Amino acid sequence: MKDELSEETWVQAPASAVWSAYRGLELGRLVDKLLGHVVGNVEVIEGDGGVGTIVKLTFPGTSGGYMKEIFRIMDDEKRVKETEIIEGVYIDLGFDVYRVRLEIIEKDAESTIIRSTVMYEFDDTKTELASLVTVKPLQTMAEEIGKYVSEKKYDA
Repeated sequence: MKDELSEETWVQAPASAVWSAYRGLELGRLVDKLLGHVVGNVEVIEGDGGVGTIVKLTFPGTSGGYMKEIFRIMDDEKRVKETEIIEGVYIDLGFDVYRVRLEIIEKDAESTIIRSTVMYEFDDTKTELASLVTVKPLQTMAEEIGKYVSEKKYDA
């Protein structure tokens, strides 16, 4: 089975500033700073933030849960970042593919839409996996990053 789930979050900040926060490794640093207690700790395993970079997200608490993702797309012109989970919780659960696509869409000079999409695939016999897919953490991240960028007047 192949499907996707998407959510759009409006933020009061220029798209160029939001993209600066989302592109490369900056997003991991901001997640650690703003949401580490909720989302977890981000560690760079390999790379400089471009395509091919691998990061590990270790979930908070004592569960020992983690996931590793690789940056597949980093398009500065279209402001699109796409990552794929290559190890950890979603793969362990039985997903064949679990990708996250983040799009920064300019609405006007001072407002932006952050479109967060999860694209996934799994064996047709494992339909229960569909109920585990959520964009809620990505939506929370978009809200917090958007607020931070807006308040800090983040440099583009």
